[in-house]
Amino acid sequence: QVQLVESGGCLVQPGGRLRLSCAASGFTLDHYGLGWFRQAPGKEREGVSGIDTSDGTTYYVDSVKGRFTISRDNAKNTVYLQMNNLKPEDTAVYYCAIGPPGFGSRWRYVDWYGYWGQGTQVTVSS
Repeated sequence: QVQLVESGGCLVQPGGRLRLSCAASGFTLDHYGLGWFRQAPGKEREGVSGIDTSDGTTYYVDSVKGRFTISRDNAKNTVYLQMNNLKPEDTAVYYCAIGPPGFGSRWRYVDWYGYWGQGTQVTVSS
C-alpha cells in the first residue's frame, strides 16, 4: 500500500528555518516525480518544489528559489524540504506527492500526481 507521511511542520518566527520530511512506504522513491505543494486558507494548492528522481533534476517556484531546497535520502526512503529564511507568506499546509517521472515543467500540476500525503501545517508568525 502506497503511503506518504509528512512531518516537521510547526510555528516558526519570520527568518527561521524548518525541514519538512515525507516518509514513503509501499514503494521506493527511485524513478518517480516527487513534489512538495502548499495550500493556504482560501487559496489553491500551489507547487513549491519538485524533484525527478530519474535524473535528479529539481524545480522551484520563483517565490522560494534560494530559500528552499528539496532533497531525498534513498536509504530512508524519505524526501525533505529544507526551508530557510521563512516568511509569513509561506504559511500553509504543506503536502508531498508522487507521480510519474519526466514531468519537466509539469511538476507544478496537481493532476500529475497520483498519491498525496495528509499534509503538515507550517505557520510563520512573530
